[in-house]
Amino acid sequence: MFDLKVINSVLEELQETKNISKDEVIDAIEETLAAAYKKQYGERGQVVKAKLNMDTGNVDFFRIKEVVSDNEVIPEDELEKMDKEQYLAEKEKGRTKFIDQKHIMLDSAKMIKADAKVGDEIVFDLENKTDFGRVAAMAAKQTIRQKIRQAEMGHIQEEFGDKEFEIVQGEVLKQEGGFVYVDLGKAEAVMPASEQLPKEKYKTGDKIKALLLKQKNRDEGKLSLMVSRTHPEFLRKLFEIEIPELKEGIVEIKKIVRDPGFRAKVAVVSHDEDLDAVGTFIGQGGSRVMAVSNELSGERIDLVEYSEDEVEYAKNAMMPAEIESVELEGDDKVIVNVLSENFTSTIGRNGQNVKLASRLLSKRIDVLKIDQDQESQDKEEEPKKELENEVEETKTEDEVKEEKEVVETTEEKKDKEEPKENQEQDKEEKTKTEE
Repeated sequence: MFDLKVINSVLEELQETKNISKDEVIDAIEETLAAAYKKQYGERGQVVKAKLNMDTGNVDFFRIKEVVSDNEVIPEDELEKMDKEQYLAEKEKGRTKFIDQKHIMLDSAKMIKADAKVGDEIVFDLENKTDFGRVAAMAAKQTIRQKIRQAEMGHIQEEFGDKEFEIVQGEVLKQEGGFVYVDLGKAEAVMPASEQLPKEKYKTGDKIKALLLKQKNRDEGKLSLMVSRTHPEFLRKLFEIEIPELKEGIVEIKKIVRDPGFRAKVAVVSHDEDLDAVGTFIGQGGSRVMAVSNELSGERIDLVEYSEDEVEYAKNAMMPAEIESVELEGDDKVIVNVLSENFTSTIGRNGQNVKLASRLLSKRIDVLKIDQDQESQDKEEEPKKELENEVEETKTEDEVKEEKEVVETTEEKKDKEEPKENQEQDKEEKTKTEE
């Protein structure tokens, strides 16, 4: 019935490539063939089994009956009086309804097999149907496909079940319809266009690193893997490879925002007062940050020192732009003042710098130009104001008392002069009246 050369070849390939044993596949094929035979030729209640002969390629079919005793069978007259709950209660005790297609009484079984006992299976040969070959072949193919899917799902779960958001390495298999398919060894992953760096071109055989995003069930039930090179977490994991202090918790990444393939801003902080966070990430001669940038096809990485002081943090986020001042306006807006000559570099190409800074701060950023002359004037006035404040603060108690007495004397003198002025004014008005 089966071409042994073909089926053996398939079984060997499955064992080598998918790690599925031959016996496992043969058992599955036999189960499928038995189910197909019963559906087409069998009777309701029958227990059908199949046996694939690996020497001849033929398949034999059998009907199986279980040996039962009188104690295990509920008599017909008793069964007729039972309701559903009573029947289920009897089943829990080990008693069941006698079904001719699947049961055989112990006495009858001993006539076929002398040493038969309760629980044994008595095997009856079934007729081999000449027109069953095509059905059997289709059933076998379906079973093999199903076993492959089950094996793949099992291997994926075993190999990658606890590796979500971890870096994996693989080889590009093909690029099709905007998707890149990557061989991860025991499984295949897909990288959609949205997870690919825009400047990268992928060719068959290329070795790549990517972030394992998630496992997802497709409609047909096949478990698959998705990977990404644009996810912010991918950049974090790359830094963890390069920076031991990061994995040890001495330095920390507070937040990452990316324009994948072009630029990123990474807010970092040190938990050791003697260790500079930004310097740690840069590394000697820029070795650490350059290693990460090179893996991302030259993506520029701005390292931003995190601060609890929102104004200071906003200034740092706008770096490397030259900022004159920063003002907070409410909880969700930042005003950044810059000289006209620095406006373009502050905004960045296509607004990239200010957009990334805004995402890093989770605030809207308005960049305003200020006049250089006004800025100089403000800077000149600031020392004067500071000096006046210092002079005011350094006055002695006697000087303050003296100033107070002068003010009081002036006010008393003014009060004395006011009645005189009023008397003269009254006198003038009286003279005018007499005239």
